[in-house]
Amino acid sequence: MDQKVEIKETTIKRIGGYLHRIVPIADISGEIISYALKPLMLEFNARDIMQVVIGSAIMAIPISLTEEVWNLGESLPLANVIAIAGLSLCLISVFVFYNFYKVTFKGYVLEFFKRVLGTYFISLLIVGLILTIIEKCPWGVDNTLAFKRIILVAFPAAMSGTLSDTIK
Repeated sequence: MDQKVEIKETTIKRIGGYLHRIVPIADISGEIISYALKPLMLEFNARDIMQVVIGSAIMAIPISLTEEVWNLGESLPLANVIAIAGLSLCLISVFVFYNFYKVTFKGYVLEFFKRVLGTYFISLLIVGLILTIIEKCPWGVDNTLAFKRIILVAFPAAMSGTLSDTIK
């Protein structure tokens, strides 16, 4: 016995201020008997920003305190540091795409870029603040060294911030 069941389309609605995917659940006859709600984390809200701040700080603090990263910032060529920044942005983009936007990318491209660039920028700010406080960013004396150290520490900090952003 081959029965055709019409599958209803899912919709996206704002419930309690947050976007949700509403998936209809149908019985064998195609009659909708219930709905399943799945929260969508497509928008980059204040809560997400705070998660990125804390996640970045969790990784930035111990790494900022290591002499190895300070010396690496001095010895590594600027081109390599820029490549690390590019790699960081690529990894954040891939992770964010597959965890948040894989199914619903169309219509949320701007939100995708806001989340990726926002996450990286927040990580850079947190790392810059920490390195400045511990006096390992020689602002005004050697700005290039300061930026190199920030980018090096921001690599793992941004990954940690991105991961913490997945918490609902």
